[in-house]
Amino acid sequence: MSSRHNGRRAALQALYQWDLTNQDVDQIEPSFKQIHDMQNIDRKYLREIMREVPRLKKELESTITPFIDREFDKLDPVERAILRIGTYELQYRRDVPTKVVLNEMIELAKVFGSEHSYKFINGVMDKLAGALRKSPVGRNSGGQSS
Repeated sequence: MSSRHNGRRAALQALYQWDLTNQDVDQIEPSFKQIHDMQNIDRKYLREIMREVPRLKKELESTITPFIDREFDKLDPVERAILRIGTYELQYRRDVPTKVVLNEMIELAKVFGSEHSYKFINGVMDKLAGALRKSPVGRNSGGQSS
């Protein structure tokens, strides 16, 4: 597994904690790093996601909301974290190919989400990618960032 992939996994766990506890990221980060094995993790990327996603929370959620069939707050906390990370990457990390973002978010949903969560994440992320990247993005289409 790549250090970036591991950074996303760690970011998901940190953002899950942030969402459930309403703690400030500055409180979560030191204890998170103490508890978790930080080997083979892109720490710079982890820190970026841990800082930027909470800072852009309202903007990210308003981007996601038109693509879901219920209120954002009614989503499972794991799904909320995954969608925030994926939307952040699609909007602000044009260096990450669309296909990579989609695959990574689906993989996170398979590992951390409920049994069928990955199907929901796949559908929402595919629509978001189409809207945010303006390119064909089916999982097998090889969509590229612009």
